[in-house]
Amino acid sequence: MTPSSSIDPTPPAVMVAVPTYRRPDDLRRLLQSLGPAIVHATAVGAASRVDILVIDNDPDASGLAALADAPVARVHETSPGVAAVRNRAIDESVGHDVLVFIDDDESPAASDWLACLLETARDCGADAVAGPVMTVVDGGIDPWIEAGGFFARRHTRGIPTGAVIERAATNNLLLDLAVVRATGVRFDDRFGRTGGEDSLFTSQLHRAGARMVWCAEALVLDHLPETRRTRAHALGRVRGMSAAGVRVGLVLAPTHRRRAVVRAKATVAGIARIAAGVARTATGALLRSERLDATGRRDTMRGVGALEGAAGHIRIHYGEPLRGARR
Repeated sequence: MTPSSSIDPTPPAVMVAVPTYRRPDDLRRLLQSLGPAIVHATAVGAASRVDILVIDNDPDASGLAALADAPVARVHETSPGVAAVRNRAIDESVGHDVLVFIDDDESPAASDWLACLLETARDCGADAVAGPVMTVVDGGIDPWIEAGGFFARRHTRGIPTGAVIERAATNNLLLDLAVVRATGVRFDDRFGRTGGEDSLFTSQLHRAGARMVWCAEALVLDHLPETRRTRAHALGRVRGMSAAGVRVGLVLAPTHRRRAVVRAKATVAGIARIAAGVARTATGALLRSERLDATGRRDTMRGVGALEGAAGHIRIHYGEPLRGARR
C-alpha cells in the first residue's frame, strides 16, 4: 500500500482525538498540555493545521460540561465502549489527513511530541506511527506494585525510531486517514469494554498492507490516579489484558483449525504461567521477598487471563466496575 504521505509534500491537516469518560480534571490537564505541542507542530511545518476533538462516552456528558469555552470540537458518543468512541473519531475527522489518538489521562512529555509523530510518518513513509507511554504517579505508589512491574511496559523498551511494528496501542497513535478509509478497518465493538480493540485494529491494519512504525521520541505520560493504584486493580488489569490478547488471536485466526490451535496454546501457556506464578509466590513467602510475591501473583493472573480468553470468558473494564461475563 502506497502511503499518501509519501506522495503529497503538503503538511497534513491533523485531528487530535481525545476519548474521555468521567475524568474532567484529567481532560482539562491534557487540553492545556496540548497547546504547546500544537504550536510547535505547526511552527516547524509538520502540520498545516491541528484541531482537537473530544469524544465523551459518559451518558451524563460530564466531559463536555467540563470543557466550558475551550476551543475544541466536541461530540457525545452514547454507544458504550472505547471502540465506538474511536470509530466516532474516524467518522468525525472528515477534512483531515491524519488522526492522532491520545487518552484523557495522559499528556505529552515534551512540546515536540506531535511533531515527532508527524515527522516520523513523513520520513518513514508510514501509514501509522506509535509512540511510548510511561506511567507516572503523583504522590508515590505501593512498592509491591512497582516491584511487580505492573506498569513497566518493558515490551516497548529499546525499539528504535523507524522500526516496523505489527500492532500497537491507541493511546499514542498516528493514523493516515486515507489509508484507514481505503482498508475499511474499524474498531471492533466486541472489544469496546474489555480492551484489546487497539491490538486487533492495528493488527488488521497491518494485515491490510499498512506500514506501521515506532517513534521512540514521541513519549506521552500516563497519569495514574489514586483509584488505579491498588493491588486489586493492578492484578485485574494484567488478567484482563491477557484474556483480551487471546481473544484478539482468536479473531485474527482465519480458520476453525487455527482458532483451535490458538485456544490450545493459550490453555497450555496459561496453566504453565499459573504453576510458575504459584511457585514464585510461595518462594516469595518463604524468603519474605516482595518482588517474588508480586511477580508471582502477576504471572498467576496472566495465566488465569489466558485460560479465560481461551474459554471465551469476558471481563468488562470500561463503563462499569470490573465483573465477569460469558459470551
